[in-house]
Amino acid sequence: MISAAQFEKEIELIIVNAIREDIGDGDHSSLACIPVEAKGKAKLLVKDNGILAGVEFAKRVFNYVDPEVRLDIKIKDGEKVKKGDIAFYVDGASQSILKAERLVLNAMQRMSAIATKTKEFVDKLEGTETKILDTRKTTPGIRALEKWAVKIGGGENHRFALYDMIMLKDNHIDFAGGVAKAVQKTKQYLKTNSLDLKIIVEARNMQEIKEILEEGGVYRILIDNFNYADTKKAVEFIGNQCFTESSGGITLETARKYAECGVDYISSGALTHSVYNMDLSLKAM
Repeated sequence: MISAAQFEKEIELIIVNAIREDIGDGDHSSLACIPVEAKGKAKLLVKDNGILAGVEFAKRVFNYVDPEVRLDIKIKDGEKVKKGDIAFYVDGASQSILKAERLVLNAMQRMSAIATKTKEFVDKLEGTETKILDTRKTTPGIRALEKWAVKIGGGENHRFALYDMIMLKDNHIDFAGGVAKAVQKTKQYLKTNSLDLKIIVEARNMQEIKEILEEGGVYRILIDNFNYADTKKAVEFIGNQCFTESSGGITLETARKYAECGVDYISSGALTHSVYNMDLSLKAM
């Protein structure tokens, strides 16, 4: 996983690039009709039910745009919200509030939807030992926000990107000439380059699981697109030799049954690629 410092850098880059994209050479709508010295106040109004996420990100956005802007937070990240709730009040220069408004709303609406979806999975798995993971099926440019939202919703992050963990999937295995060769080459690569990265290997059948275990040195086996009965057999066969993960079209409706097969993790791209934004608005007061 990436370090806290790397994650903070990703968040900073998102803010800088998003403000550049949105403001360009100036917010001419505000500049045209609002005096630079004008002060204002607004509230973040919740218009939907779910889990709130992105409040801390909003603080950073407002601070980047104008350090003099102040937030009075009423509802924190990870808390349940309902239609009509007020998440926070913001006051300061009216032009500054308007500059930050769209980025704050875009991010919070997306993050809250992801946190809400994640919490649904977490609740579904309650009572089992299985943890829900996200994937790299994220929106380009804002992966850090989406993975942050998964954490807020109670889930865990998979690898962040291609550089912080080795994950050998079907195409890697086929291009390498088989799962055994893929693992062998990977372990040699890590040794040659003095890299300390965990290895996850996708298995498409029991034979590949056997070959992976024979090679050893693998952190987790991804049991991909197995049915319930075969997943249970695979978990029993792997035992405590490494961690296990189920993936491949797992939905909220099927997640519990896979968890009951005994897997350590379930990964679902649906946490980030199949959500509808929570309805939020920033209203002047």
